[in-house]
Amino acid sequence: MSKSLPEFKYMSFDIVGTLIDFEGGLTSCLNGIAAEAGVTIDGEEALSLYRAARYAEDADLFPDDLVRVYLAIAPKLGLPVDKAYGERLRDSAKKWKAFPDSAEAMARLARDYRLIAMTNARRWAFEHFSAELGNPFHAAFTADDTGAEKPDPAFFHQVFNFVSGEGASKDDILHVAQSQYHDIGVSRNLGMTNCWIERRHAQKGYGGTIEPAEFTKPDYHFTSMAGLAEAATAARS
Repeated sequence: MSKSLPEFKYMSFDIVGTLIDFEGGLTSCLNGIAAEAGVTIDGEEALSLYRAARYAEDADLFPDDLVRVYLAIAPKLGLPVDKAYGERLRDSAKKWKAFPDSAEAMARLARDYRLIAMTNARRWAFEHFSAELGNPFHAAFTADDTGAEKPDPAFFHQVFNFVSGEGASKDDILHVAQSQYHDIGVSRNLGMTNCWIERRHAQKGYGGTIEPAEFTKPDYHFTSMAGLAEAATAARS
């Protein structure tokens, strides 16, 4: 039986894809480039190509890697192959929007929990994401801080060490994320309680996120952050 929501002291969050609509941000920028070039692209095809390119062996940290990714996928989408457009895609991360329910949900949850950001993005990008969300975090761990990327357990262990310094343990954390591959599977393997935010519940496939080798049934499951916030409030009433 999973712990009840009021029993947790912390909630840790994946950021890109869970709270920030990175798929919308990517496709919006690519559509803008396509319009200027006089072509039309299919958003889901673009995300599929992105996914394949993003997880190449020579990948850089995110979102800096979007320059390389753009140059890899542009010919397949009929877009101009020019580094300047790749830089435009990378820099678009500064303007990516939160999902409509993210900021309000995080503000509600911050009243009762210490919120921890866990993102594979670099610190410069996270600062923009955090501002978009209303800066709700008690602590934040980025790829720059950890020297690792999820699903590497080393990333999670740095968070465990942090909460240990505050007199808590991983058992006091509910890990919240949309990515089965980056978060839900590894958090289960590490003995954490987790919550899957199924952002693509109305869409087929995994979009821009790599498909996991196997599906992990989460301890908690919602299709929105609003659902989690409402459940947390109800559990305390």
